[in-house]
Formats: sequence, C-alpha cells, structure tokens
Amino acid sequence: MKRDIWPLVHAERAALIGDLADLAPEQWEQASLCEGWTVHDVVAHLVDTYRTTRVGFFTRMLRARFDFDRQNAYGVKAERGGTPDETLDRLRRAAPLTSTPPGPLGTRLVEEVVHGEDIRRPLGIAREYPQAAVVAALRTHTALAASMGGAKELVAPVKLRALDADVQIGDGPEVRGTALALLLAVNGRRAALDELEGPGAAALAKA
Repeated sequence: MKRDIWPLVHAERAALIGDLADLAPEQWEQASLCEGWTVHDVVAHLVDTYRTTRVGFFTRMLRARFDFDRQNAYGVKAERGGTPDETLDRLRRAAPLTSTPPGPLGTRLVEEVVHGEDIRRPLGIAREYPQAAVVAALRTHTALAASMGGAKELVAPVKLRALDADVQIGDGPEVRGTALALLLAVNGRRAALDELEGPGAAALAKA
C-alpha cells in the first residue's frame, strides 16, 4: 500500500507547488473553499500536515484539549510565513516527507486532492487529477468513520456512483457525479453539490 500511495501523494504535492509558484501576492489572500481560511492559510495547514508525526499529533491534540479545529489553527499559525514566498518555501522543503498523522495512509491523498481544490477552484485553476488518486481518496474517506474525520455515516443512506470511474459505494438512492465531485461533496465542500445528480443528491445536500 505504501508503495502505491506515496508516489501519488508526492505527485500531487509537486503539482500544487507548481500552481502556487505562479500566484500573485493578492491571490494568496483569496478565500478558499475551507470556511474561514484563505489560500495562504490552507497552504500553511498543508505544511503543518506534511511535518506532523503520529506522536506529534497526539501531543498537539493534548495541547488543544482534544479540539481538532483548535489543533489545526495552531498548525496554521505556526507554519504560515510572513510572506507567501516564505510559506511556499516551507511547503517545498516539507513536500518530500513521509510523516503522517494517525489514520489510514489513504487519508494523505484525501488531504492533497481536497485541499488542492480548496485552493484551485476559487482561483480558477483547473487540474486533471490522476483517476487512481481521486478514487483511492474517495474510497478511503467514505470508509472512515466521522469520529476519524471520514464520511462513513454521511454516505450510509445513499449510493455513490462515479460517472468517470468504476466506483459504486453504498446502497440507497443514487448520487451520480465525477469521482472528484463526489469526493468534494462528502468532504463538506458545498461548491461541488451542483455537479451531482440523481435521487440521492438532495439528501446528501441536506446532510
């Protein structure tokens, strides 16, 4: 599994670094798809995630009194540089790492693809993601319980069917869309809901 996942993760990191290198300073202050975070904040969060180990994660959670949002906020504050160039340099230096917080290794792909879109979509940047990366991220996230940051309970009442990949997950009223749109939707990115169709789409939107 590690041999399969890490090359995909590192390829996504390299692609994002390439896109960020062309941004104007004001684009770094664009609101991302992550509520309350700018593009700069999301990049700082990624630096923090790349550097986080399992032991470090639990230490930080203790400091944050087991508040996941507070823990993330600490990470953004710690890794956001004084300028976009400084934060981008930190991202470049952290990108080759294979550190990981607790959880299935596939969550690293969830992080890369979803946060990649959190950044790219508001800026009008399009990326054609490798299907293997998006499918692995979607399968990982929908199999993981909400207590671990996943969407298992969210998708339990519906059936997800990707229109561009051989992926069907669950039973119930069908929700159809690209694997990327499904991944974003089950990660709470409401911007992707308009890209979904089928009798289960409304139920997913209300969740």
